Amino acid sequence: MPFNKLIFRVLAILLSGFILVEVNYAQLTPQSQLAIFALLGLCLVFLKYPIYSRIKENRSLLAVDFIFAGAVFFCFGYVLVQTEPMFQAYWLDGVSLGNRAGMEHGLDHFMGLVGLVLVLEATRRAIGLTLPLLALVFVLYAAYGYAMPDWLFPHRGYSWNRIVSQTFLHSQGVFGIALKVMFTYVFLFVLFGTVLEQTGATGYILNTARRLFRNSTGGSAKVAVISSGMMGSLSGSAVANTATTGTFTIPMMRSAGFKPTVAGGIEAAASSGGALVPPIMGAGAYMMLEIVEPAVTYLEIVKAALIPAILYYVAILLSVHFYAKRIGAADQDELVAERPPRAQGLVFLVAFVVLIVLLFLGYTPFRAVSVALVGVLVCSAFSVHTRVGLKSFIKALEGAAHGGVSLIAAASCVGIIIGVVTLTGIGAKLPSTLLPLAQNNLVLALLLLMVSTIILGMGLPSAVCYLLMATLVGPVLDDLGIVPLAAHLFIFYFGMMSMVTPPVALAAYTAAAIAKSGIMQTGVAAFRFALVGFALPYAFVLHPELLLLSDDWLATIGNILMTLLGILPLAASVAGFGFAPLKMWQRAVLLVAALVLFLTPSGSLRFVLQGTALVVAGFVAILDWRSRS
Repeated sequence: MPFNKLIFRVLAILLSGFILVEVNYAQLTPQSQLAIFALLGLCLVFLKYPIYSRIKENRSLLAVDFIFAGAVFFCFGYVLVQTEPMFQAYWLDGVSLGNRAGMEHGLDHFMGLVGLVLVLEATRRAIGLTLPLLALVFVLYAAYGYAMPDWLFPHRGYSWNRIVSQTFLHSQGVFGIALKVMFTYVFLFVLFGTVLEQTGATGYILNTARRLFRNSTGGSAKVAVISSGMMGSLSGSAVANTATTGTFTIPMMRSAGFKPTVAGGIEAAASSGGALVPPIMGAGAYMMLEIVEPAVTYLEIVKAALIPAILYYVAILLSVHFYAKRIGAADQDELVAERPPRAQGLVFLVAFVVLIVLLFLGYTPFRAVSVALVGVLVCSAFSVHTRVGLKSFIKALEGAAHGGVSLIAAASCVGIIIGVVTLTGIGAKLPSTLLPLAQNNLVLALLLLMVSTIILGMGLPSAVCYLLMATLVGPVLDDLGIVPLAAHLFIFYFGMMSMVTPPVALAAYTAAAIAKSGIMQTGVAAFRFALVGFALPYAFVLHPELLLLSDDWLATIGNILMTLLGILPLAASVAGFGFAPLKMWQRAVLLVAALVLFLTPSGSLRFVLQGTALVVAGFVAILDWRSRS
């Protein structure tokens, strides 16, 4: 085994082991925990994403990556030593780093500045230039705020020492809420998913879906929708989900008669909704635990996300069904699969039952997933089809590191932005500009939030996008006059939808690579099939009953039924088929009718408008049926 891969494996095992132990049985101070977490994570980033990818052709550059990793060790190790009481003998002037805030030494600032550079470089390697450049813009804003024009929220400006202290040395920047959420919740769920994968339980999902839809029109596409939704809930990453399930589902769809661009678009749309599916929901649910005010419980978040997630996948399934009817897809033979071992299904069932039961009993999410992880290992040991040996377990630890280190880098970089927002007070200035708009026109304010979230989400993990938006416009969300949890879910949804919104639709790009189709064409197809994801957030903001937040069950059932009625014309419009192929004017009328059913706010005109929309949609359906006859 190459030396760099051996080091990666050792660090991956250390990272997962440290998190499992320290999250459940904390021995260190919070900042020390995060310092070790970031130290191991960023070292893994520099080993996974070398400065020059073709190392075999230029081995000398491998040393550069080890130099970066060594610098991470010293900078983040310095924070650990200067923070943790067990190293008190090495504290400068005998005072901890936290207690010498405002009186830092030159060595503190030097280590902090180097640490910031390392975070930016690690993030650039892991997820690209977008987030590091955004962080640099915020840092420059903190330093040169006095030179900003009035419309850019000027301020007196801060010294570089103060900026470094705020963003790196203390607990409001790199070692702040973003990294805390990754450490406390997200990485454990990533590990949970990789261990399930080693048992074969995730493969069981795909095989079961294939058998379920083997006699259904467009069955291969429906397999993609269901399997991507279930597996996406585990990973929380639209790109990773597309790359994993798309390898199997996209070729199936192509062989069934779906165009490559459409096959890629369906997979990307289904994968992008995975993080919306309870109970895991990627990282967004855990961030809401820390951000939403007044505070909500994990079960409240899961309950609120349930109906919108179901509606999202019902809409995609209907769109796929209508589209398969339109093209005459007949792919029953493609879905014949051997019955998956029951032991794999049992492991999957045990994992989720244990997780959900523990959450209902009031266990914290990290304790619940830790116990569920132990339950998976114990249950899997009883069958040769699911047993996780030492080699497989190490592979799962490595897989968790591969899947989680980019999020560690991104969270560290987001911490820089949050530190600047806190330092400069822009988090209070921006809402003061947006609030008048929100007070005068709620829908316009929501449109502005949607556009901002989608633009910010281009190139960023959706959970990171949500965290940034919640930080920047959090006070606006509190003053919009809507349910706080609904407002936060609104942002989270559009963070996910940025994965399928051209021109930067990362999930669609991944699907296009597998389908060997045009990038932009696949992005447009993904956008079309995920269209319901752009309407649902408005629906549940205007009608919180969809989030099960109301005690009026009659109103809740009525709103769910009305939204389901809106999904039918929307799906037909997206697919261009009802009883027969639809003309463009028919598709346009059905789309408008669907939006009226989704988006009509409560009021005296609501039932009139929705009734009219139903009549118009029914009239188009009758014309469509007659044209078929």
